[in-house]
Amino acid sequence: MDKYQEQPHLLDHHLEGMMNSLLEIVWDSASPPPLVHLAFKFLYIITKVRGYKRFLPLFPHEVRDLQPVLDMLAKQNPRDPETWETRYMLLLWLSMICLIPFDLARFDGNLVSLEGQARQPTMDRILDIAKCYLVVSDKARDAAAVLVSKFIVRPDVKQSRMADFLEWVLSMLSKSSSQTMEGTVIVNGMLQALAQLFKHGKREDCLPYAATVLECLDSCKLSESNQMVLRKLGMKLVQRLGLTFVKPKVAKWRYQRGCRSLAANLQAQGAAVQNQKREVAAAEAEADDDEEYDIPAEIENVVEQLLVGLKDKDTIVRWSAAKGIGRITGRLPKELADDVIGSLLDCFSFQETDNAWHGGCLALAELGRRGLLLPSRIPDVVPVMLKALTYDEKRGACSVGSNVRDAACYVCWAFDASTSPALVIAAVFDRDVNCRRAASGTFPHGIDILTAADYFAVGNRVNCYLTISVYIAGFPEYTQPMIDHLVNMKINHWDSVIRELSTKALHNITPQAPEYMANVVLPRLLPLSVGSDLHTRHGAILACAEITHALCKLLKLFMFLAVAGGWQWLINDSLRHLTLVSSAARQHIKLVTQYVSELQNSEEMIRCGFSRALGALPRFLLKGRLQQVLEGLKKVTIISPEDVSFAEARRDALIAIAKVCQTVGVKGDGSQQEFVCRDNVDQIYATLLTGVTDYTTDSRGDVGGWVREAAMTSLMEVTLLLVQNEAELINASICKQIMCWLAQQSAEKIDKFRAHAGSVFLTLLHFDHPPVPHIPHREELERIFPRWQKETLNWNAASEAFPRITQLLGLPAYQYHVLLGLSVSVGGLTETTLRYSAQSLFDHMKKIQSDPSALGSFCETLLKVFEDNLRNDRVSVPLLTMLDQMLANGCFDMFTEQENHPFPVKLFTLCKEEIKRSKDIRKLRSSIGVFCGLIQFQGDMREKVFFQLFLLLCHPFPIIRKTTASQVYEMLLTYSDVVEPAIMEQATAILSDTNWEAELPVVRERRNCLCDLMKVPRPQLVAKVRWECAPGAAFFMEVSLRMLAASCRTRGMAGAAA
Repeated sequence: MDKYQEQPHLLDHHLEGMMNSLLEIVWDSASPPPLVHLAFKFLYIITKVRGYKRFLPLFPHEVRDLQPVLDMLAKQNPRDPETWETRYMLLLWLSMICLIPFDLARFDGNLVSLEGQARQPTMDRILDIAKCYLVVSDKARDAAAVLVSKFIVRPDVKQSRMADFLEWVLSMLSKSSSQTMEGTVIVNGMLQALAQLFKHGKREDCLPYAATVLECLDSCKLSESNQMVLRKLGMKLVQRLGLTFVKPKVAKWRYQRGCRSLAANLQAQGAAVQNQKREVAAAEAEADDDEEYDIPAEIENVVEQLLVGLKDKDTIVRWSAAKGIGRITGRLPKELADDVIGSLLDCFSFQETDNAWHGGCLALAELGRRGLLLPSRIPDVVPVMLKALTYDEKRGACSVGSNVRDAACYVCWAFDASTSPALVIAAVFDRDVNCRRAASGTFPHGIDILTAADYFAVGNRVNCYLTISVYIAGFPEYTQPMIDHLVNMKINHWDSVIRELSTKALHNITPQAPEYMANVVLPRLLPLSVGSDLHTRHGAILACAEITHALCKLLKLFMFLAVAGGWQWLINDSLRHLTLVSSAARQHIKLVTQYVSELQNSEEMIRCGFSRALGALPRFLLKGRLQQVLEGLKKVTIISPEDVSFAEARRDALIAIAKVCQTVGVKGDGSQQEFVCRDNVDQIYATLLTGVTDYTTDSRGDVGGWVREAAMTSLMEVTLLLVQNEAELINASICKQIMCWLAQQSAEKIDKFRAHAGSVFLTLLHFDHPPVPHIPHREELERIFPRWQKETLNWNAASEAFPRITQLLGLPAYQYHVLLGLSVSVGGLTETTLRYSAQSLFDHMKKIQSDPSALGSFCETLLKVFEDNLRNDRVSVPLLTMLDQMLANGCFDMFTEQENHPFPVKLFTLCKEEIKRSKDIRKLRSSIGVFCGLIQFQGDMREKVFFQLFLLLCHPFPIIRKTTASQVYEMLLTYSDVVEPAIMEQATAILSDTNWEAELPVVRERRNCLCDLMKVPRPQLVAKVRWECAPGAAFFMEVSLRMLAASCRTRGMAGAAA
């Protein structure tokens, strides 16, 4: 049924057939209860889609249906949460049956049952059922309220039961509290029953009780409740009471629209005199009627509550109050109705919240729709609506007001005020799509405009600003209002996207009114460009640039030369965000020198601004000063202790270098002051390649990633520029470095930067206009990365990227850098990256196990990576984790049979050096796994490993001691051949039974027992020694001997022993 939610009327022809089919199951006595409940559940689903009001008349409602339905309801458990659909549908069914036009007393007959007990009258049974279900917490409560509205208004019931029922309802209301869950349920049911009763009951029947109900409702203070549903029901009941107090009549003073028929309008023009006579007669009749009709005092209370409801925090409450205002005002005399409108206009004050504005707009729309806004009030309403159409208040990181603007469009539609350009502007320039669509109405040139700005076209904001606006601005009555709206309301908008789109729209509209732009708009924008508000300043500067650009293209430059004197100052001041006095007559050389000097400013944002400015300079300003600009930008990219956190400045400088290169062009034999040439190309590449190595981190995270991303983009742009002009300037060494660094970035852990690097890598690899020269292993790369996968390969997905990038480990030129990147990924913390990168690495290791040469080359590269990044925690810590996994997965099993193989010996030395004096818990724990993995290699290695592990068993950090003991225990069980069985049993007992988090003297004693058991020398500490260096100066040094001197001498390590 869900597919019919938007157009449920399509079900109307099938509703009766579906109901009859399901009710056959209900009437069938052989149907089991679960099947009956299922049938009612399906009925409820249909009702939910189509609405119970349309579905209700289709229920069978003959006299014979009354008793069976009552009996089925009597069998239901009101608290059963599984069968509420059954109870809901039975109550709706009963509400239809109780409309039968017979006195219910006729159905009672003999009230004495066969057992001799008195039976309850049918009227009381129905009433008790209604009361029972008005206090339940499920959907059946809503159906019970419908039942009450149909049942209580019966002639026979209202005479004998209506007063008692209302007394019961009011007593339940007064006894219940909306602050408790149970009380909220009861109050909800009572309010629904009263609202439905006063809606469907006759006025003369309900009027005697209306004042009492209103008094009780006032005492409940529902406006203070935090339950939105209760406030909404209270508002609904208040308006129904108000409608009960006043007579149901159509106000004769309403505004009468013209006929919708053209022929009728033409006939009406010929009968003007007769109409005037009728209007006079109607006015006299209205005056007489107003004099005869007194308005009850309670109406003032009702209207006041509805006006308060217009400011409620929930839309549904405001909407109910607005409908109440419209309905009641239509029954009031003209003077009182005008007072209501005056009070309503008080909602539109800037001291009021957006809720009051929204509620006020909804109420005005209801009044306009009903013809209750007379032409005399239009001058008061239109200015308010123009403000509401642009209402937008900043709240934190977002804004409020879209609902106000949407409701303002509804007001314009309601009283046919869509001829204002404001509605067209809202349809094109509003920030929210629902407001743009709401504003699409009827206006001058409506057919032409709506053809371009239909419901779907205005759904795309960029299309509205840049395309539709230009078309609409072609109509003279809209051109200037659209420009003024953009300048006054949009270029200072809090959303930067809106500011940028607005300035682009001004650029596109400039050809429609170039004189107005040059003579009016630009002089208005220039003072805003140096104002204190950042949003206004940003938008004004962009608008000046866009309008000037458009005017230049139109050869209208002379029109704004008079105001150009302040432009140089404006540009400099904007770049600095500080006051900078500059003369418009400054020479080009001074301008470039000034910009370059600002690149070393102590404020990062100033460096960013002037870097971007240098990148945007035209060629004639760079001519003769290219080397000066490149040197200045190069200095920005250098990391020094003072500006290590200036990552954004380094990023912008790298971007600017590429832009400058593209501006000046390439000429191999040209001057380095004017072109990219042989003399400066190496310098440019060196600067850009330095950016790829920026791994700076701060409180914001890996800010160096911004620099690396910019460096990769700039490398691509400069390389493609050279390839397309003079490819011979790219030498093999430069090309190799570029591709290797890109390969490394493609193997690293951060998805965003890996994807960018992979994209640049494939762009350079597959570029063929002409191809990039000197790419190492081009054929193998094209096999690994086919051209057709350039666009489809998802580098963000680790499952797709790593299986391909690890294949580069087999290419000597890329092996070092890819392994360096993989080390960070395999030893990282992100589960997905770790899993796929490690699996891809292990798959590669399996392929080269049978190739000693390939495995040896890989191991040499691995040790080189470790050695080059010793004490570099960014690489060394994950590298230790990766080594631990590789040793555990048997990646170096080929070397385990050979004693004292160089690879494990060198690896042990590097690991030992890496953790020397380290206090990094993660690094120490990773090294423990590596040492335990090295135990599988034969030779003197094992005794060295045991000695290092026993040193860690007495580490100052308890967590390290505990981790070491646990992993040594697992190591002895895994590699059982490293010690004799009897010794291993004792060793594992010591490792498992000792509390390694105890005090160091206790732990050291147990550790020494292990040393003796394994025949490993005991590590010893030397006492602190004090040297007098000079009078009054001294220093202390603590030396830990890693071996006994005797043990060192026996191994020929006399130097170490000394």
